[in-house]
Amino acid sequence: MAALTIVPKLVLPGIGGSGQDHWQSLWEAADTSFRRFRPSSWDAPELDDWTMALDAAVSQAPARPVLVAHSLACLLVAHAAPMLGRRVRGAFLVAVPDPDGPAFPAKEAASFANPPALPLPFPALIIASADDPYGTPDHAWRRAREWGTSLIEAGVLGHINAASGLEDWPQGRMLLEAFCAGLPD
Repeated sequence: MAALTIVPKLVLPGIGGSGQDHWQSLWEAADTSFRRFRPSSWDAPELDDWTMALDAAVSQAPARPVLVAHSLACLLVAHAAPMLGRRVRGAFLVAVPDPDGPAFPAKEAASFANPPALPLPFPALIIASADDPYGTPDHAWRRAREWGTSLIEAGVLGHINAASGLEDWPQGRMLLEAFCAGLPD
């Protein structure tokens, strides 16, 4: 019987870095296969800096990682995808924000606007909420079509963050594990 391969997972938080009560932080604390990428600033995001930090984290991973992105980091994945190419096994994209939406932090995250509308070079799954103030379901579906990803509408979960009261978000963890199980080697 072949040994079970542990798939490394890179945690890519959005603005603020996903505090200690965010499901990303809880997953990271509970499972050593999760490791957080480290840009220079969580609160003053710059696309070039975040891209370099992501590139470094992917290069340092013990095997091709799955990216576990939330909010602004989903736009990072779209911008960085051509550079990442086949070095990434897949991307789990939660709560993709709309840079043209009224709640998007346009001043703080201006460099993340206008993500490429091109298919990602690796498998990806978007998880969307029916009432996300940062991105409507229609926006999520449009990104799924542009990026060539699958999409799951997970219900009424707000921005799918700590404020949503999800704790360690067991539904999301099951979705991530199912996504990972279906990825090619």
